[in-house]
Amino acid sequence: MENYISNEILRTVIETVVYLVSTFIILFIGKIIYNVIHKNINVKSELVEKDNFAFALSHTGYLIGLLISIGGAIVGPSNGLINDLIDISIYGGLGIILLNISLFINDKVILNKFSVRKEIIEDRNVGTGIIEAASSIASGLIIFGAVTGEAVSFSQGLITAGAFWAIGQIILVITALIYNLITPYDIYKEIEKDNIAVGIGFAGAIIAIANLIRFGIQGEFVGWSNILSEVGIDVLIGLILLPIIRFVADKVLLPGAKLTDEIVNQEKPNNGAALLEAFAYIGGSILLTWCI
Repeated sequence: MENYISNEILRTVIETVVYLVSTFIILFIGKIIYNVIHKNINVKSELVEKDNFAFALSHTGYLIGLLISIGGAIVGPSNGLINDLIDISIYGGLGIILLNISLFINDKVILNKFSVRKEIIEDRNVGTGIIEAASSIASGLIIFGAVTGEAVSFSQGLITAGAFWAIGQIILVITALIYNLITPYDIYKEIEKDNIAVGIGFAGAIIAIANLIRFGIQGEFVGWSNILSEVGIDVLIGLILLPIIRFVADKVLLPGAKLTDEIVNQEKPNNGAALLEAFAYIGGSILLTWCI
């Protein structure tokens, strides 16, 4: 009996180490691919020599998003160490590809009012760096949900993962449009003016909706109609609640002051007030996934 327990512990330790090593390898590959795609950016110089905090936020967000996306291939029931490593390699590689495409969509569609590279690299705009990080984390959550669970076949798993990711990206773009509509100020103009507080609030909304998308698509694939209806309901509830949550943050979490005044209508925007707004969005999203 003792020998059996010892062997089980040893097997668990070995498998854990193998999973960790494989994850670090994929993270390293993802970092290399990021450097290749952004070859006009000297990552070492921005992080070490220039101490560019805006870029540090953006780059760290990318790594967090990549880690979350890899997690989708790791969690869940094991199919044997070899099969698990194959899944981690394939879906980890898919996660790297989809995450970098997500960044392109963020730069060219969601933040198309200005040059993201200029804001982060030249202007060191922390607000833009926060949104770029949030976009990576949000995409990581969507990829996590897309690759989690069981599919009928390997090819179906890849197809559904890609389709769910695409749906998630469309929803994130819609979220950005709606968020700009429910705020009494133009978020893009404020972000371009280096308003960190606006970036924080916007980031919270993006991550909150992505968490709802992740919740809706996570799990075993049981048919397009069931999954799409579940995602649609979850996200619709989230989008409806965005203005309500902002009102609650204004009246309950920030008593005696107006959220808009704290974020944009004073000389120095209140980053703390924006953090409360972001918390309200993300906290509300988490509560919804617990209650739905």
